[in-house]
Amino acid sequence: MMLQGFWNQLKKQLKKKLRRRRRWLNLAAIILLVGASAVMLWLRQEKAAGTEGKGPERMVFGRQPAVTLQPEEEVRAMVGGMSGKREGYTKRAYICGEEVQWIGSMSSADILSYHQAHPALIVSLGDGGSVYFTEHIPDLSPQCKTNAYFGLDASGNLSLFEGLPGESGSNVIRTFFQLNIQHLESSLPRETVKQLYSGIRVRDLEDYNSVLSTLSDFAVEETEKVMQPAPLH
Repeated sequence: MMLQGFWNQLKKQLKKKLRRRRRWLNLAAIILLVGASAVMLWLRQEKAAGTEGKGPERMVFGRQPAVTLQPEEEVRAMVGGMSGKREGYTKRAYICGEEVQWIGSMSSADILSYHQAHPALIVSLGDGGSVYFTEHIPDLSPQCKTNAYFGLDASGNLSLFEGLPGESGSNVIRTFFQLNIQHLESSLPRETVKQLYSGIRVRDLEDYNSVLSTLSDFAVEETEKVMQPAPLH
């Protein structure tokens, strides 16, 4: 009797385990089915989006073309009274630095045609009458990434230099704002201030934004400039 009871108890245990396994298998099958359906739906949406995104527009500088930034009427007005041919250039205008490439001599019809083929570029005329097709890129140029430094010019302005900061200031790429040197030297670690005087290397956009964000707290306010006494003669 004891043995029979043991077997009955064992059968009950096995039946419970089988029922549990069946429930888990059913749940797994449901999850798998839902997952497969979601993947199929996602693939359909991606395919539809890819189809909608295709068009006759050409890529400019290796990226998808943006919407037209400059009305065609504006370009027509710019070149309408133009006679002869002008030297044409494409220009990549970075946050720091720029790259210019010669296209060739262009008539007014050539300029308009090039703008229509590259609607993401801004058309402008240089001082010498040259035509520029400019793309603005929110990044540092390759040249700046390899050779740009933040530092102080002779007037105490935070500036971006091509190479290490020089006393003549002839290698200044861009000037930002005047710094409150006294406040800066009393607030920042000595090594940081020393680095600013010798030049802070900029390798990417994150470095660029980080330095500007940190040092903007030490910018001389316009009211401070007005309140400064005039030098005695």
